[in-house]
Amino acid sequence: MKQKREHLLLALVMAGGMVLCWLVFSRCESVSLNEGPSEYVEGLTWHQVHHQAVLNHRLQSKQAKLMEPVRTDVLTVTPWLAPIVWEGTFDPLVIDEAFRSHNLTIATTVFAVGKYTRFLRDFLESAEKHFMVGLDVHYYVFTDLPGDVPSNITLGVGRLLSIVKVMKFDRWQEISLRRMELIQTAIEDHIHREAHYIFCLDVDMRFHGRVGSEALGRLVAAIHPWFYMYPRSKYPYERRTVSTASVPQDQGDFYYQANIFGGALEDVHRLTKTCREHLEVDKSVGVEAVWQEESHLNWYLVKNKPTKLLSPEYVWDDARGGKAKEIKLVRFSSVIKNKAEVRENP
Repeated sequence: MKQKREHLLLALVMAGGMVLCWLVFSRCESVSLNEGPSEYVEGLTWHQVHHQAVLNHRLQSKQAKLMEPVRTDVLTVTPWLAPIVWEGTFDPLVIDEAFRSHNLTIATTVFAVGKYTRFLRDFLESAEKHFMVGLDVHYYVFTDLPGDVPSNITLGVGRLLSIVKVMKFDRWQEISLRRMELIQTAIEDHIHREAHYIFCLDVDMRFHGRVGSEALGRLVAAIHPWFYMYPRSKYPYERRTVSTASVPQDQGDFYYQANIFGGALEDVHRLTKTCREHLEVDKSVGVEAVWQEESHLNWYLVKNKPTKLLSPEYVWDDARGGKAKEIKLVRFSSVIKNKAEVRENP
């Protein structure tokens, strides 16, 4: 009889333990599923950017076939399962339908300092034809010459342009070195209230084709058009260990170009803040990374994998001449220029 009571007591204890574990698990699961990503970081409230793709039932789209990949000549997904966006890998109608109903605003920063203001008109006019068409876009032009910003650019509905006055720098490298700090500050001061996503673009570029909602993601980087065929041992990472941007020879996935990067405001704020802090550490010991902020951007993306990668279609270089066979469409490219002349300073 005593043995039966002990068995009964043990069974009750086990049952109680199972119920307690279930309650704890349910609570943890509820927190994980319902709280979602942090909405409060360092005093800033972020717009949420995780949206379910709800499509109009009338939308006709081509069926995806599991055994018939659309591109077999290039890598379309990374080892950490981030998509690499190439022509043919997405349906523009489906992507646009999924994003357009959410009334998104895309902040877009561009730096036009000194003689680089000459590139603004072409940049803006081509952007109005091809960049995030159908979405609200707020351009933030950082310049030391506000009077040189074209005033007669016709912007579409829901498209705005603001001028952010910055000082003139003594060296062109300083523009690159200070960009992360200025973007971080702009996000903290006002952009976090005005947009959902942010893209940081170079001004000496021209849009040739669609750069739309297929490029949106939490953390987005573009693969450099000059190095995507090379092994990582030949990437122009900062290799000196004295710099905080140093990347060891056995690390790195792709080499990213700083001409275009972006993502959700919270993620880009974290990126720019980290890079600014590292740039300041380097400066304090008299070190300048080999490719300034691009070196720090690449270090960050080695440690914090981008959630979406843009193929070299999105950051081509006109100096390469004719496009390679894997490049079906050039969307955004660096224009040919006399760098020594436009940079003014050595």
